[in-house]
Amino acid sequence: MRSFRRNLLIALLASGTALLSPLAAHAQAKKSELVIGTTAGSNIEVLRRGIQPQLEQKGYKVKLVEFSDYVQPNHALAQGSLDANYFQHIIYLKNFAEKNKLDLVDVVQGPIAPLGLYSKKFKSIDDIREGARIAVPNDPTNLARTFVFLEQYGLVKAKAGVDPLKVSERDIAENPKKLRFVPLEAAQLPRALEDTDFSVINGNFAISSGLKLTEAVALEKTPDYYLLVAATRTADKDQPWVADLQEAFKAPFFKDVLDKHFPGYARPATLQ
Repeated sequence: MRSFRRNLLIALLASGTALLSPLAAHAQAKKSELVIGTTAGSNIEVLRRGIQPQLEQKGYKVKLVEFSDYVQPNHALAQGSLDANYFQHIIYLKNFAEKNKLDLVDVVQGPIAPLGLYSKKFKSIDDIREGARIAVPNDPTNLARTFVFLEQYGLVKAKAGVDPLKVSERDIAENPKKLRFVPLEAAQLPRALEDTDFSVINGNFAISSGLKLTEAVALEKTPDYYLLVAATRTADKDQPWVADLQEAFKAPFFKDVLDKHFPGYARPATLQ
């Protein structure tokens, strides 16, 4: 009888070990490679200088994938080609995810190169003449952002009560200089400088085209809700590697990189 009980106990312990082993192995497993999508210019440089080194120090192999528009990075993330992306503000992310039925979520906020008003013909806001042609982003969220930016400098005024996140040209109540707006895909705005009087250009595309923030006729006073966010699939948001990504975006090392290489960028409070 004792022998039977002893053999039964050994069998139960062995069975328990077999059941626990896969769980333990899973708990110990760590993602070894991260693929992060972003857009050309300042966004990829911010990641390359400030985020990639920190993640690699933690043992990850990091691959940065560069996109030339604001559409592909979210689809690539949703389809699993990317683990995370960093190129958009929270308003764009939510609108795009809802419209395209993508299960994506923001996980941490980061810096952004401000929207700027650029020109190859004029040097000052005071040089804007009546009827000037201004190229602007054609996606709704960045177009609304553009009109808020232009309102900061008194160039337009939106109707009272209009949601600043949804301003369109039809919501403009005052346009004293009768400015003419030319909507274009954001990546094409730097090229429009040859054919228009001014272009309102997203900071990353301005920098990737060789423009400097200091060359802008005017720079946006960026609200916090237009700061960039890193996004992941909602199913991944509690993964350990996401916590490591969040930590990298809040680290003193990242702040030092921004101070040295990216002056003039709008930043979240954690990086002030």
